[in-house]
Amino acid sequence: MEHKILDEVRNVADILPTCLRAHPLSKRERLELWAQALEREGSRRLNTLFEMEHRPRAERATQRADESPFSVAFRDARLRAEGLAGDTVGDAVSFFGLTEMELHNITCFCHHGATMAADMAAMRVRAAVVHQRLCTQATLVGVLAAASIAICVLAV
Repeated sequence: MEHKILDEVRNVADILPTCLRAHPLSKRERLELWAQALEREGSRRLNTLFEMEHRPRAERATQRADESPFSVAFRDARLRAEGLAGDTVGDAVSFFGLTEMELHNITCFCHHGATMAADMAAMRVRAAVVHQRLCTQATLVGVLAAASIAICVLAV
């Protein structure tokens, strides 16, 4: 085995900062990396997934398309280093923590036609992040409101 310092290795390999991280990326960070990978593709047309909502669950998990938003994510070295296992719907559900319906809204043929611009896919990924944040905040507000009502009822 040959030992080299980090600067020597940089000359022959890509050094990913994730290898040096003490904690895994958050869901939001993973989605942001996916959006950035899509943005690097610019307006290049990517293939959508055909009728993913109509397929049986087991088949949907294995559904994929060459040159899709999922394949762009899988080509990203940092996302692979973080644990993205492949370019299927199931891989995306597991890694990005999105539901199949959220992925349907981002990549399905019925929303975009046979292809979609990569930068449009990036906007859809970011919209999913915002939507989840809003849902989380709404849930928190609901819980706080319910707790306040319960405290008022108990105080009476």
